[in-house]
Amino acid sequence: MNISQHMVISRRMALAGLAAATAAVAAGCSGGGGKKPKASPSPIRAVDPSATQSFTDAGNSLLLQVMAHPDDDLYFMNPDAEHIVQAGVPVVSVYVTAGEAVGQNWIEGMPKSKPDKAAYSSARHQGLRQAYAEMIGLDRFASWKKSVLDLGNGVKAETNELANGRRKAQLIFLNIAMLSAREMRLPLLWERPEGEMQSLVATGSPCTSSSTYRHGTLVDTLAAIMDRFRPTVVHTMDPDPDYQVHDATHPKDNDYGACSDHRDHTPTALFTWKALSQWVADTTKREGHPPRFVTTSFRGYYNQRWPHNLPPEVIDQKHRLVEAYGGDPSWECGNPAGCGDYGQGGDRPMKNRKGWIRSTHYRYQGPTTALGTDKGGRLEAFGVLGTQAVRWQETSPGSGRWSEPQNLGGGPLAPALAAVQDSEGRRLLFALRFSALAGQGRPDTREIVVLEQRSPGGPFKAWTGLGNPEHRPDRGRRVGMPAAVAAPDGRVHLFVRNAGKGVSGRVREADGTWGKWQSLQGQEIQDGLTAVLDGDKRVHVFGTGRDTVHHWTQEKPGEPVRYAPLKGLPQPGGLPGAALGPEGALTLVYRSPAAVEPAVHTFTPGSEDIRTTELQNFAGYGPLAAHTLAVRGGRDAVMVLGRAVNGEIQLTDGSGDSEPVRSEARLVPVGTSAMTTDAGHRLCVAGMSPDARPWIWRPELPHT
Repeated sequence: MNISQHMVISRRMALAGLAAATAAVAAGCSGGGGKKPKASPSPIRAVDPSATQSFTDAGNSLLLQVMAHPDDDLYFMNPDAEHIVQAGVPVVSVYVTAGEAVGQNWIEGMPKSKPDKAAYSSARHQGLRQAYAEMIGLDRFASWKKSVLDLGNGVKAETNELANGRRKAQLIFLNIAMLSAREMRLPLLWERPEGEMQSLVATGSPCTSSSTYRHGTLVDTLAAIMDRFRPTVVHTMDPDPDYQVHDATHPKDNDYGACSDHRDHTPTALFTWKALSQWVADTTKREGHPPRFVTTSFRGYYNQRWPHNLPPEVIDQKHRLVEAYGGDPSWECGNPAGCGDYGQGGDRPMKNRKGWIRSTHYRYQGPTTALGTDKGGRLEAFGVLGTQAVRWQETSPGSGRWSEPQNLGGGPLAPALAAVQDSEGRRLLFALRFSALAGQGRPDTREIVVLEQRSPGGPFKAWTGLGNPEHRPDRGRRVGMPAAVAAPDGRVHLFVRNAGKGVSGRVREADGTWGKWQSLQGQEIQDGLTAVLDGDKRVHVFGTGRDTVHHWTQEKPGEPVRYAPLKGLPQPGGLPGAALGPEGALTLVYRSPAAVEPAVHTFTPGSEDIRTTELQNFAGYGPLAAHTLAVRGGRDAVMVLGRAVNGEIQLTDGSGDSEPVRSEARLVPVGTSAMTTDAGHRLCVAGMSPDARPWIWRPELPHT
């Protein structure tokens, strides 16, 4: 995030002097627009989709975050980041820009002074030191070790380090000026081969020289940081933010062009994803193995555009750190340039109508481990590791231990997969691929891809591209994560959220041929589709809208899937879990806006009668999963999986009659976890740990 609405100089005024060439870029959100520049001849080093080398051994866990501005992590990547750090994982946070804006660190009551960009950048650095000191359990004014990091190519950056036992934080400030010479900004650095930006020397920084960045310099710098620290978890911003219609209901505010995010957030994410792909390609070539890490991308100003999804308990966690970052002019922090970003201090973030602090959204929704069972009765999990698809298999049925990951290639892929098994028993994996991630006037495209087994339990074919429901590349970047369901008639139904925020679908026939992409119409939804079959084997798709959960289904098995609104569902604040419940009923579970406890909504297809049960004692936040569990001698149960307020995984019976169950291992997952039933009919929960390895939890349940 950049600058508070309380500043004496507004962001709108600050942008008024932007050159016409930059203004033309706004329509494309991250760059482009108008005449394309001549492509750079420099080669692109990227992940080979056909590469399947085994992965490096997992080293020590480490979280790497790459942000555009100081505080993007605190607003958009928390509480996930704090929960990982509190589990004892060191964090390295990289800030691409100086965050200097118009150079005014002012709130009402302070004497007015001339703009000082170097001082404002320094004050924001101090704010981060205050926030991260609190995050790792120290006094906010703890003394940090400050030094200069040589990153090659003539690039040097300030770095700050602080440790509290196992908890360690390192901050790296690339400090690229938000507005460099010749009106150059990050969106143009992404798009223009000739683009060049300079770093700003912050007041009091040990890094006293300015570095020059071209497009390739920034990619190389980020890749060098990745290679130096070898993260097992990478947090990025949103490389492809939603389009946003700006009107009286949704004023433009801080959005950039036609998208729901800041002008610097998007290219920072694009540079980060390009650097990830380059790091994987270079490491694989140099060492013979790709690095082992998982990735989560977070939405930015999107938080303003949808109902808030965090309860007060979690917002208070976020606010504690944002408040430390914001600081106050009366604090004695030891930094003469300022003690934080004053516009974000006190209770200002809680009063800000934009509500950025009140939500945390993943850009790529879906479980980090898509679960199934192989022919031998072993659990298997599919996920994305090092931007490539992988399969883990249980060493033996019920062992609770995973084998080393099998690299299935396909990269660079977004962080989650959809997995189904067709009526013949063949596994199909669906993913969203960064099919071109180039910038500099070259293509930036996304496509949906599929990997299919040749025979049940057999080897996989080559990855196949399924295209994109959007025909224009810029719109194609807005598609969501695939969701799929296999029907008994041999068809496989594939769904994605499209650029218009509706649903598009494609069907694979029983003979293996694919139909065309079709728009399924309906209302605007968030990404994170859930697809299930009912008791009559009809397909149902659910998506989170602004006022209700939207619904698509078939009138009869084998017929087209169409929009079919449900009446009586309350406004959702988060993504729903869905499962087939007892006696043919369908169960939806989700939280209303800002609610800490979810509710279970049960209905019989074709009936407008919806029954609601509150899940008391299941306080938490984030996406929920639901799974049908057969109960011996009784009615089937619908189990509900989610995160507790402190980030740990918890499980409960959707009937609301039992207390939540948590693992003795105090599991804090990366991203979203999943459930399935194993060959022994036991419920299994799996997710990713911060060391880039999956875990299995078979909970002891009283009714099974």
